[in-house]
Amino acid sequence: MRTLLNILWLVFSGFWMALGYALAGLICFALVITIPFGVACFRIARYALWPFGYRVTDRPDAGLASGLGNVIWLIVAGIWITLGHILAGLAFCVTVIGIPFGIAHFKLVPVSLMPLGREIVPT
Repeated sequence: MRTLLNILWLVFSGFWMALGYALAGLICFALVITIPFGVACFRIARYALWPFGYRVTDRPDAGLASGLGNVIWLIVAGIWITLGHILAGLAFCVTVIGIPFGIAHFKLVPVSLMPLGREIVPT
């Protein structure tokens, strides 16, 4: 069932979201100081491409640098990306068939809001 949901997700939403996150990651790699954000973007892109069967957890070794980076991310991009996921999740939840995809968008909210200090692990 997970594979079927992931394939449908890939067709209806995942490919474009992963492409957007990958493009943002490439832009972040242009400057040396934003490389950690680029790495986070590529990690989120992989998760956005195939979200069913994975979950987001906090990394126990994340420290002050991750917290400060998350504040910068939140101000620059996190709020807007999160609002996009919330709106897309609500739009998918309007139909009964789209509810799993809406839930997948809601699963992406925490990692898109504050990506540093988190990791994506299989369930």
